[in-house]
Amino acid sequence: MSAWPSLLLAPELGDLTDDVRRLFHELERAGMSTAIVGQCTPSLDVIETDETIEIVMDLPGVSMAAVRVMMKGEVVVIAGHKVPDGPSADGDYHLVERGSGRFARAVRIVPPFDGAQAAASLLNGELRIVLPKIHDRRGQGRRLSVTDAPIGHRC
Repeated sequence: MSAWPSLLLAPELGDLTDDVRRLFHELERAGMSTAIVGQCTPSLDVIETDETIEIVMDLPGVSMAAVRVMMKGEVVVIAGHKVPDGPSADGDYHLVERGSGRFARAVRIVPPFDGAQAAASLLNGELRIVLPKIHDRRGQGRRLSVTDAPIGHRC
């Protein structure tokens, strides 16, 4: 593979590079073009509410078939590719600012989240990943009822 996004080569991400490589191979097997050269870095926001953590990424012109989302530990990886628009048959580019090519973004999420209940949608060029939070109940008081019924065995 050529031109890996530098974020994925960071030592603290460990073996995620292999996982992303597998995601790109999966995209290629699904018929996504391997001729796409370059890389892009779509913008994203991470939003925390009382109940969720949301990752919102701008992916205009990217199909659902060209996007993969993977969770590993506390890291969410979004990988895919954006096919470049070519100039019309009777024109040439004078300025190119819109990125195209492969992309991979890794987002470390600190609060614990329920990966089994996570959901992702791509609508109108916006990828939205919703991660329900797992609330830590340690340290919270809990009242116990006192009864006169026997409970458990004594040693």
